[in-house]
Amino acid sequence: MRTRDVVGAAGLAGVAALFIAAFTRMPAAGSASHVYRDLVLPMGFREVTPNLVSSVNFDLRALDTLGEETIVAAAVVGTLALLQPPKKEPETDGTGYVLPAVKLAGFLLLPVSVLLGIDIVVHGHLTPGGGFQGGVVLATGWHLLYLSGSYRALARLRPIDWCEYAEAAATGLYVVTGLLGLASGGSFLANVVPLGQFGSLLSSGTVLVLSVLIGIEVAAGFVVLLSRFFVHGLEER
Repeated sequence: MRTRDVVGAAGLAGVAALFIAAFTRMPAAGSASHVYRDLVLPMGFREVTPNLVSSVNFDLRALDTLGEETIVAAAVVGTLALLQPPKKEPETDGTGYVLPAVKLAGFLLLPVSVLLGIDIVVHGHLTPGGGFQGGVVLATGWHLLYLSGSYRALARLRPIDWCEYAEAAATGLYVVTGLLGLASGGSFLANVVPLGQFGSLLSSGTVLVLSVLIGIEVAAGFVVLLSRFFVHGLEER
């Protein structure tokens, strides 16, 4: 057996042991015992964050969320490096006949989708949602123009240049927010911003800040990714 196979088997065995230990110690389904819930609930109320999912993502495990954000940024950088921009913008819309009702619905739903995405991002600490979900809604909302049969309209209206800068800036500001917590005498990504009043829009401290930054990064990153895929797909046609 080759050395690579031995090392791989040892790694798989270690991961399997960790999974077995974790699953065998989990509380029974439907039981009143839930250790993680008992830890998250007091933390959410202490940090004035009604949405406990956002409290987990942007407070308890904000460092893990930074890693997830970095993966999106790396995907954008990798796509831009591998798919070089074409010499000129495609001249065709790349779509066939679109029903007038579909075209009208796409144009009407564009502002609704953008407003809905913004709402999901900025209220992520209060209600179900947050930066990841709202960012995806924002990015896909712009592309209703393409589904409506007009790639040219999409190319004119999407802020592609701004998205490239916004995606990088949001990623950097996430790290800066973490350093502010470290500089204040706490720890990296500590929640040190004033928490505000429970249930109000300007509350939950850095949970709101990080959620908004994630929303910007995800929305801008997906717009950039899809723009490069669209250009190359239409160019091949």
